[in-house]
Parts: sequence; C-alpha cells; structure tokens
Amino acid sequence: MDERRRRLIVLGVMLSIFLAAMESTVVSTAMPRVVASLGGIEMYSWVFSGFLLTSTVTMPLWGRLSDLLGRRRVFLGGLTLFLAGSALSGLAQNMTQLIAFRMLQGLGAGSLMTIGMTIIGELFRLERRAKMQGYISGVWGVASLCGPLIGGLLTDHVSWRWVFYINLPFGAVAMALIAAGLRDQAHDGPRPVIDYAGLGLFTAGVSGLLLGVLEAGRVARWTGADVVVPLALAVAALAAFVVVERRAAEPIVPLRLFGVRMVLAASVTGFLAGMAMFGAISFVPLFLQSVTGMSATAAGVVLIPFVLGWVAMSIVSARLVLRIGYRTVVAAGMVCLTLAFLLLSRWSESLTQGVAMRDALLGGVGMGLTMVPMLIAVQSAVARADLGAATSMLQFFRTLGGAIGLSVMGTVMAWRLSVGLGPAEALHGVFVTGLLVCLVAVLSAFLVPAGRAQDLARADVRGEPTRAGG
Repeated sequence: MDERRRRLIVLGVMLSIFLAAMESTVVSTAMPRVVASLGGIEMYSWVFSGFLLTSTVTMPLWGRLSDLLGRRRVFLGGLTLFLAGSALSGLAQNMTQLIAFRMLQGLGAGSLMTIGMTIIGELFRLERRAKMQGYISGVWGVASLCGPLIGGLLTDHVSWRWVFYINLPFGAVAMALIAAGLRDQAHDGPRPVIDYAGLGLFTAGVSGLLLGVLEAGRVARWTGADVVVPLALAVAALAAFVVVERRAAEPIVPLRLFGVRMVLAASVTGFLAGMAMFGAISFVPLFLQSVTGMSATAAGVVLIPFVLGWVAMSIVSARLVLRIGYRTVVAAGMVCLTLAFLLLSRWSESLTQGVAMRDALLGGVGMGLTMVPMLIAVQSAVARADLGAATSMLQFFRTLGGAIGLSVMGTVMAWRLSVGLGPAEALHGVFVTGLLVCLVAVLSAFLVPAGRAQDLARADVRGEPTRAGG
C-alpha cells in the first residue's frame, strides 16, 4: 500500500475515534439544558448508561465481524450507525426517543475504537505501529478532555442539539477518507458463517451483566430482584454462550485466544486497571467539591493532568516497549497507579489543588504506561485472522472493568455513608478499594510474558504470532 493511502486511512481512523471518544463525555455538560427541553429527569442516567451498554456489548462483536467480513465494510457500517444515531439524537422530541437514539449511537461507537485500532495494527510493521497506537491513544485522551468543554460551548451559544449534529460533517469526512484509502482483501475460500446463536447469547449475557451492575450502582446495593435477576440471566446466557462457542465453526468470540498467555494476561490486567482507575476517577471531582469546597471548574482542572499524563505516556510507552519489552513497562504503569491510589487515600479537607493535580498526573502516567503496551503486545501475539477479535476483547474488558468498578465503588461509598461516616471518610473507602484492586493488578502484570525487544521486532500481524504470544 502506498503512503498516500496510509495517510488517508490514519486520518479517517483518528477522526472517527475522536468523535466516538468525545461523544462519551460531551453530553454531560448539555444534559441540564436537555432535561429543561425534553423533560424526563427520572430517566436522566439512561442517556449515559444506554450509550455505555450498547457500545460495550458490541465491541467484541464488531471486532470478530471485521475478521470475517473485512475491515472496510464493517468499519463503514459501524460509522454509518454512529452518524445515524447522532442525527436522530439531535432530532429527539422526548427523553425516551433520546435514550433509544443514544443506544443506536453507542451501537456504532463500539466499532470505531476497536476496528480503528485493528486497522492501524494491520497497516504498519511494529515500530511504526507502536508510534501510531500511541498517537491514537493520545487522540482518545484529548477528545475525552475536550468533550465537556465542546458540549458546554455548543449548548450555551448554539443549541444542545448540536452536541449531536457536530458529528455529522466530521463523520462524513472520516467516512470519505476511509472509503478512499482502505481496501478489503479478496476473500478466498467458502463464505464466512456467522455464529448467530453465539452472537445472541453474548449480547444477552453481557447486557444482563451490565444492566445488573449499573442498577446496583444506581441503588447502591447488590440485593433485590432489579439487580439479582439480570445478573442471574447473564450467568445463564454466558454459560450457554461458552458451550455454543466451543462447537461453532466460526465463533463470534474465539475462546482459544484465552489460551494465548499474552491475551489472557492483558485481558485480566486491563480489566483490573479499568476497574480501579475509571471507577475511582469518577469520584475525584465529588471529593474535591464536597470535602475541600472547590468549585466545579477547579475540580475539572484537576483532571487535566490525568489526561495529559495518559496522552504523553501513551506515546512514550509505545517506544519504550520496543527497547525493554512490555512486562517491565506494564508493571511500572501498575506501580504508578498503585502509588496514585495510595496518595488519593490520604486526601483530607486541607487538600490543595496543586497536590490533587500531582496525584491525578501520577494516575494518568500509570494508565499511559499500561494500556498501549498491552495493545501492542496482544496484536503481536496473534495471527492476522484473529487480530480484530483480540483487539476488541482488550477494549471490552477494560470498559467492562470500568463499569463494574464504578458500581462497586458507588456501593462502598453509599454503605459507609449509611453507617454514619462523613463524605471524606466515605470517599476514602472508595479510594482504598481502588488501591486494593491496583495491588492485585500489579501481581497480574507479572503474568505478562517478558517480551524481549528482539522478539517484538520480528512480530508482524501479517504473519504468525511470536514466541512471546504463546
């Protein structure tokens, strides 16, 4: 492939990922105006939960479909769904419609990050791929940081509906770039067989799991039919899913991938890191405002170093992994996360903004050192035919960990408040829970194969996995 087409594809992927990442945060600052316009405040949380549910559930499905049907076709299909959901969300006339259209938007968003990372993995050999994956992760971080600001500006100066419409022109450009640059390889052999039974069971199982987890976080308890029933149905569906996948000719989630030590270790470590960081980071602004008395703006500023640290170290870690291997880099990242949570657990009413920014920065450095090296390692450990499935599973477990972490830590906070503790002590319990998860994650990081630099240099997803993958 010539360099011009590569540039077109990379620009299209970066723009698509920017839109998907921005959409996960841009709505937050627009929601008060949305509620004033549409009503339905009792369903407020589902505007966020619906998007999270459909985007998370479909991540592994999009990745596997791209393995079977081709990256270009599936990526453009997902981008089309995302843009359709964006347009319809902007046209919503009541809260029920907005939630339904946000779920459609999430359905498409689930494809953009996973297949985008997979496309980058196929376009470049290891050294350039490592740099590009670092840049892509940086784009995600910047978009997440800019989302609330963009949402606030559009809501104040144009209309809350443009929070969704803004995706359309930029999405059209991304679609044109991908369509012009990317070509699917001709498929030799029999037509791929779609595992519809596995697809349905996986969707039902993960949907039930997330519904139960999200409801547990909302009501701050893990008992009651509204939580237990979805979780029980999830267990039953996922058990049946495992049975079906073992017999499927083309499984929607190839279980054999978990026999690859690198894939298993990265999935576990990513789940725990997501559970700790994404779960706890949601409570940082709450501590700053309710305990130290900072304004909402000052609390938001504290999170800027977290994102900047993540972006910078994503780029740096992609280069470090080529020199010293991935186990060392991932372990260093988990140690940084652990130290960040140790510092968070020592916060008090006298906390200053500067100290809070320092601790947030350390957490961002830890995430940057952890996520990109695991992605590079997994893509180097599997054959091309499984690249989409492996990449999407890594994203899936990280997102699932974040959802479960948010629910568990919300329950911890609610329980500590119910026994008479104040906000500071209740939130300390949240941060200590994150610290315990990080300590387990540090141990899991040593499950990651060492991955010598010379082994990595021979890795190429267009061929077979390296010894480090086995």
